[in-house]
Amino acid sequence: MPWIVGVSGASGTPYAAAVLRALLAAGESVDLVVSRASRLTLLDETGISFRDAHWQHDLREWLARGADGKPDTFDADVSGVRHWSAGDLAAGPSSGSYPTKGMLIVPASTACVAGVALGLSKDLLQRTASVTLKERRRLVVAVRETPLDGRTLRHLVTLDDAGASVVPASPAFYAGATHIQDLVDFVAGRVLDAAGVGHDLYRRWRGDLGGARPTD
Repeated sequence: MPWIVGVSGASGTPYAAAVLRALLAAGESVDLVVSRASRLTLLDETGISFRDAHWQHDLREWLARGADGKPDTFDADVSGVRHWSAGDLAAGPSSGSYPTKGMLIVPASTACVAGVALGLSKDLLQRTASVTLKERRRLVVAVRETPLDGRTLRHLVTLDDAGASVVPASPAFYAGATHIQDLVDFVAGRVLDAAGVGHDLYRRWRGDLGGARPTD
């Protein structure tokens, strides 16, 4: 069964790329839903146009790019990915009878959070999240916004009450980050931790103060 990865319009497309690479490296299959708004963000942050008709080429280019914007930083094998158009409300993941392991929304915009919390199902991403909740499957929401107002905080509490895991895109520094990719990978790793997917994206805390500091 696949994991569904939904990419909404919030800034933070490198987080989504890191999660996708790690899922594929772990041997997981992925169903991908890229919202219309997120395609504008992707274009702005990377210069990549994500097109339904050429999604494999565009996804491969995206996943190969590092968080610093450098192309061909990673090897990108997208053979384990199935893409569904965000406007296709008859897609497999729109139904609870379509078997999945759960869904990761990364990054999640406040508009996406509101839509899922209110059950709006205005596109396939929101519909799939609603299906994931009603089927009692794992839903991880990596919200990326600051500051958060009261309405969004209430929506996040609603999602938590419904059984979702809310994972703010807030990188930590105890893992010894020395590059922007390290900070991105920390957030991606915490998303995967919430999903129960194994990875080696960041150095875990072992109770040793200063253990992650460079020695030279």
